[in-house]
Amino acid sequence: MLNRSTAPAFHAIEHIDIPQPEITQLGNGIKVYTINSGSQELVKLEFMFKAGMYYQAHPLIASCTNNLIETGSSKYTANQISERIDYFGGFLELETGQDFASITLYTLNKYFNETIEVVKDILHSPTFPKDEFDIYINNKKQKHLINSQKVSVLARRRFSELLFGEKHPYGADVKDGDFDRVNIDIIKGFFKSHYNSKNCSIIVSGCVPKELPKQLDKLFGASDWGDTENKLAVMNEKVDTTKQKQHLLLKDDAIQSAIRVGRIMFNKTHPDYFHFQVLNTILGGYFGSRLMANIREDKGYTYGIGSGLASLVNGGYFYISTEVGADVTQKALDEIYKEVKLLRDDLVKPEELTTVKNYILGQFLRSVDGPFALADKFKGIWQYGLTYDYYDKYFAAINNVTTNQLRDIANKYLQQDDLIECVAGKK
Repeated sequence: MLNRSTAPAFHAIEHIDIPQPEITQLGNGIKVYTINSGSQELVKLEFMFKAGMYYQAHPLIASCTNNLIETGSSKYTANQISERIDYFGGFLELETGQDFASITLYTLNKYFNETIEVVKDILHSPTFPKDEFDIYINNKKQKHLINSQKVSVLARRRFSELLFGEKHPYGADVKDGDFDRVNIDIIKGFFKSHYNSKNCSIIVSGCVPKELPKQLDKLFGASDWGDTENKLAVMNEKVDTTKQKQHLLLKDDAIQSAIRVGRIMFNKTHPDYFHFQVLNTILGGYFGSRLMANIREDKGYTYGIGSGLASLVNGGYFYISTEVGADVTQKALDEIYKEVKLLRDDLVKPEELTTVKNYILGQFLRSVDGPFALADKFKGIWQYGLTYDYYDKYFAAINNVTTNQLRDIANKYLQQDDLIECVAGKK
């Protein structure tokens, strides 16, 4: 009979056999990464381009280009594109990140030919209608103006500028005047130079129909498309971190203050990345973290607080983020610095470290459930030029990290003098 008074034995996860994609190549050189898994007759195709914000000359260009691709093509209007994809049970998702932009199609296998043909048309011959551009840019500007009244948005925008510099692609914030700088010609130029067969990779996941590889080659691999002679350029790669450590964006009518504390760091290719991830989880990376226990549960200053290590292809940064009552802003900051200092001064208790290790590895197991999740895991290494042995190293580092190593990492990267503080609201 099962004894429920005794917890089951814990077994450390040392290795997981993660299904890896099959790598093929279309006739024009486009690489296709296919994860053929799952029982539902559904497939996801992601067209990935190095066309994120890192490559734009000034704010808005990358996101406007990607979002306006579906507003018209040589064969379809915006409404026809939406209606056709929807009629066949599909879904089109356009995303613009810091480094990559993607056009993703979710489609039923039986209607794959009908939906992929639409994607082919918007990629090969988008029209970027002026009326659609005007509607989009006006709506985006209104949202920008509304969001600019929120302390959380103000702190996030300013924090990026402080870390990277306002001229760096990762730090450049959207200003009101940027909406007047962007126009159709700029959008068309960015599309021409970044959305082409030489700058494209395709990630396929799900229950892949047999005819898919042949159809992909026919539609996207028969010849080069787009401006394949263009060389990708970055406008300003120099990081210009502020020397001033404390910054206040005063908002007299604020009921809450938004807090950001952090610093420039590294991405997941760095040798200290794994150990810092453990340290970050202890500090503010999950619901049972120290910051949550202190500032939410004990002090009641906030509904939520967290920390993270953001990994970008060309850099990274550490951050602590929360919103607190305006009257307890300084008290919350004091507690944040107190928790960081404890990590520098004291060893983490073995019981806490074991809990966090179990949490991290459990989260990883949940993150590889299903073909679409497996595709996301692949992207997480592919974008950085890493291979799947990265995950074996990850498990080894998590399982073997010691309390002494964590204290060393805290002293190496979390000195208070190295942290930049940004508050929007009152202090």
